[in-house]
Amino acid sequence: MTSTTAKFDIYSRSIIDIFCKDGESSRMLLEKANVLASCSYENQTSWGSTVKDYFTGFTLHRKGWKSVYLYPKKPQFLGTATTNFNEVSIQWTRWASGLTSVAISKFCPLIYGPLKMSWVQFMCYSELAFMPLLNCLSLWGFAFIPQLCLFNDIPLYPKVSDSSFNIFLIIFVSAILKSLYEVVTTGGQVRTWRNDWRIWMMRSITSYFYGSLDVVLNKLGMKEASFLPTNKVIDDEQVKLYEMGIFDFRAATTFLAPLVTVILVNIAAFVRALVVNVVDNDRDGYWEKMFGQMFLSFYILVSNYTVIEGMIIRRDKASIPLYVTLLSGVFSLCILLIGSAILS
Repeated sequence: MTSTTAKFDIYSRSIIDIFCKDGESSRMLLEKANVLASCSYENQTSWGSTVKDYFTGFTLHRKGWKSVYLYPKKPQFLGTATTNFNEVSIQWTRWASGLTSVAISKFCPLIYGPLKMSWVQFMCYSELAFMPLLNCLSLWGFAFIPQLCLFNDIPLYPKVSDSSFNIFLIIFVSAILKSLYEVVTTGGQVRTWRNDWRIWMMRSITSYFYGSLDVVLNKLGMKEASFLPTNKVIDDEQVKLYEMGIFDFRAATTFLAPLVTVILVNIAAFVRALVVNVVDNDRDGYWEKMFGQMFLSFYILVSNYTVIEGMIIRRDKASIPLYVTLLSGVFSLCILLIGSAILS
């Protein structure tokens, strides 16, 4: 990496020297500029990273640099962003892979940063590095474990009348209010917060999971590291759906199937709990014992209503294909059967 940086500096200084010298050949300037722009100095090197901005900030802060938060009203830089679910998922998978690779490498902030930066910076970089891995594990757990217990009439949380239930309630409400406060105080609206919360759930189940899995398999020597570029070509139809606030579900099955599977499992658990509660007429305080798990399933379904809409209601080109729903139905049935066998 040192030799690569040196090459870059040599080419940069060469161009500056040419600018500073009168009478130099413009052809030489063009040749040097072409070499620099081609990035050929990166060939056969390990230079480059999927999270280069993270590494840059991390390295500079370790060296004692100080940074300031600059958020002017007028945008200083403009760029092109992805506008459909498939490309967003690919981009987040790449970022998740890069962050997880830092978390389980010698550059892990837990061992590489504590003595070189402030405690706040150390916590921030650690949280970012482990965010994909921890989020995907926790979200997969919350998406299935309480629901499988609910499906098999196993209470997981305290009764509503129990004072310890307030602890879970306070944690849940605090998390909601914290994220809402962050969005509103930075100029966003409640709709923005709702979409961000939903997208966070989606990418934790899909992109964070695939990105973390890619790194783990690579570390075990079972898979080579992959880099998927993001397509940012503007499509008029996709832009129209984006501006209307409609999800474009024309994405790979690997991204859609986990989402639909989670929704179907939660529907099955919630509907069964309602039926049992009605048929048994709340026998043995079923409602009070299972309220926490029923509410969790209901909240997941309401938050991800867009996925349900794409599965059942919508019939446009950007809806979820029927074969994905059927495939996810098979996965959901397998999960419910295996879960019931384990918990029974």
